[in-house]
Amino acid sequence: MKKIAFAATAMLFALHAGAQEVTLRLVSAFAENTQYVKNLEGFMKKLNAEGKGSVQINFIGGPKAMPPFEVGNAVRTGVVDMAMTTGAFYTNIMPEADALKLTQIPAPELRKNGGYELINKIWNEKANMQYLGRVIDFTPFHLYLTKKIDKPDLAGLKIRITPVYREFFQALGATVMQTAPGEVYTALERGVVDGYGWPINGIFDFNWHEKTKFRVDPGFYNAEVSLIMNLGKWRGFTQAQRDLMMRHVIAFEAQNDSWKKVNEEDIRRQAQAGIQVISFDAATAKQYYDKAYEVGWASIIKASPQYGPQMRKLFSK
Repeated sequence: MKKIAFAATAMLFALHAGAQEVTLRLVSAFAENTQYVKNLEGFMKKLNAEGKGSVQINFIGGPKAMPPFEVGNAVRTGVVDMAMTTGAFYTNIMPEADALKLTQIPAPELRKNGGYELINKIWNEKANMQYLGRVIDFTPFHLYLTKKIDKPDLAGLKIRITPVYREFFQALGATVMQTAPGEVYTALERGVVDGYGWPINGIFDFNWHEKTKFRVDPGFYNAEVSLIMNLGKWRGFTQAQRDLMMRHVIAFEAQNDSWKKVNEEDIRRQAQAGIQVISFDAATAKQYYDKAYEVGWASIIKASPQYGPQMRKLFSK
């Protein structure tokens, strides 16, 4: 009986030890005043409330705490444990990260069709990361300009870019330059750039509407912001801790439909701010849209012949 009692006590001790509270350090590639971070705060508050004694998240901050293009590597190396960022900001680690912008399938469907399984196979192997979930969806990118164009030709224009749309804008003839979001307002003000790429929502967070005159329709690609985690930290979790994390991530992801309403509101606000819409005829608009995906997938497949075709199959309609 003593042996049984000792074994039971040891098992309880092991379970308790395995469930010790873990505090994760999380950074955001986006500023604290953005809607992205405001939504993140709600996620963290709910998880921390339920996760007492198991998992807690300590928010370190946004770009003031860490430059956006360093966030991915910080997660990879374990400098931080988690991040809210976009794949476009860590293509220096793995070119496949840029393919997330090309998804035409909503996140819940990607969980079902094998898309997330493939993502984590690649992210585990190439970036020492666990991809947890997507928290921005249904949100196209647009080209915003200070000068009017009458066709999709950007020759002679200087456009601020992230890696998301570098190849696309270059294919349209633009001269491109990459800057952090915090530098765009001054670049527009000084005429250093003639425009920029950005999702349909969010330009008001940076006051870019004050220096923007035109938005080109249609939008293209799908803005992606996701939660990623250091793989070693993820593998160190107990199953209960993983379940807790994923339950809250999936609940966060389920709110993505709300971005449709946010986008509609930003379209209204842009019109009120005097931003004019540049539209092409139907045939030209289709060519413009199709060109974006043609260039995007060509770049991914060239950089990742092993995984690019697999991603295209699962990510496309």
